[in-house]
Amino acid sequence: MTNPDHVLVVDDDAEIRDLLREYLQKNGYRVTAVADGNGMRAALDRAQPDIIVLDLMLPSEDGLTLCRDLRARSAIPVIMLTARGEETDRIVGLEMGADDYLPKPFNPRELLARVKSVLRRARALPENLHPDDARTIRFSGWTLDVATRNLRSPAGVVVALSGTEYKLLRAFLAHPNRVLNRDQLIDLMLSRDASPFDRSIDVQVSRLRQRLGEDAREPAIIKTVRGEGYVLAVEVEVQP
Repeated sequence: MTNPDHVLVVDDDAEIRDLLREYLQKNGYRVTAVADGNGMRAALDRAQPDIIVLDLMLPSEDGLTLCRDLRARSAIPVIMLTARGEETDRIVGLEMGADDYLPKPFNPRELLARVKSVLRRARALPENLHPDDARTIRFSGWTLDVATRNLRSPAGVVVALSGTEYKLLRAFLAHPNRVLNRDQLIDLMLSRDASPFDRSIDVQVSRLRQRLGEDAREPAIIKTVRGEGYVLAVEVEVQP
């Protein structure tokens, strides 16, 4: 038998923690529920979960800060919860590295569906290669180590990528100097089920450009082709 997926719930509302713990456990998940950032860090030190359900409005440290800090060292998928439903909050959450976004109040069945969908997408990422088979991909002075998923800048600085940013970069690197429209990028990144990325692929490209230090007005690596999509406009060198 396979081990059940481990969900870490971070929410200061005890009723929501209890509700999600009970509901997700009934649906076959192992659940750890904590109230704040300190609890989240302690839980991460004990065991790495498969996915984190993270409330935006937390005491002391908010969910956006916690998500940003997590992304600096981990690609664990994150679903962000918030009592606010404004579009700007959703976009900020995605920019900080969240993989999905669900406003409160929500139906536990919808959260369950999103947990399944995000885990399915995360596992569609290429598996880390065996060290003996590790390879690097070089482009415009940047180096991507496929085995560790570390991206190193031309100055030698390691830049953290979320799971989504890594997969988007891999999609571009696999098709250099070819214009890819939004649907093609989604197909390359994700399974073709209902997905929040259908509405936010431009946000994901913008985030990746930021990781690459691109000038938003005149990007040199990932260029916009008006009316068509995006293109990785540099040479790519793959090394075994």
